[in-house]
Amino acid sequence: QVQLVESGGGLVQAGGSLRLSCAASGITFSSYAMVWFRQAPGKDREFVAAIRWIGARTYYADSVKGRFTISADNAKNTMYLQMNSLKPEDAAVYLCAARRSRETTGWDVVGAYNYWGQGTQVTVSS
Repeated sequence: QVQLVESGGGLVQAGGSLRLSCAASGITFSSYAMVWFRQAPGKDREFVAAIRWIGARTYYADSVKGRFTISADNAKNTMYLQMNSLKPEDAAVYLCAARRSRETTGWDVVGAYNYWGQGTQVTVSS
């Protein structure tokens, strides 16, 4: 049984930092690409960042480039999202997701992901 469990969300002032974690069980990290999405109230789910084990490649949405860093610890089957210089518009529920590495559709295609976590809330006060 596959489980993705996010943690690390909370309330932070604009300009502050948070580190999110996504602990995975039931899958082999090296066989999957792992991503972070976010969803604000009344808005569509938005791609944030992805990490692909093959070649250790990372990908980011333009809105977070230079502020967010995605990483992972293969030994712990855990993915992280370090978020710096947070802005009020970064506030959302952040969800991690996994899809098989051979999948080639765009990172923002929600239907391409095999597994999802429940999400962790990030609130940014101005």
